[in-house]
Amino acid sequence: MTDADATPEVEESAAPTEAPNAVSVLTYVVKQVVDNPDAVSVSTSEGRRGGLQLDVRVGDGDMGRVIGKRGRIAQSIRTVVRAAAVKDGAQVDIEFVD
Repeated sequence: MTDADATPEVEESAAPTEAPNAVSVLTYVVKQVVDNPDAVSVSTSEGRRGGLQLDVRVGDGDMGRVIGKRGRIAQSIRTVVRAAAVKDGAQVDIEFVD
C-alpha cells in the first residue's frame, strides 16, 4: 500500500466535557435577545446522544423572546451554537429550560 492509497485516520474521542466556544457564543447571543441579561445562565451536562447538552435559563418573561414566533429564534440560536461547537470538536444540544 502506498501513501497515496492510505486514508488519514480520524480519531474518535469520548464526548467532550466542555465546549468553551459554544458556551460563550450561546451566552452572548441569548444575552443580546433578552430584556434582563443578568438573569441568563448556561449549564452543561451530558446529552442524550453522547454529546454535550447546554441548558439555558432566562429571567421571568424572557423565554418567549428567546424562543420567538414558531421557535425561529431558538432554532437560529441552535444553528449558530452548533457551528461554534465545531471549533471545540464537540456536538451540542441546546435546551431552553423554564
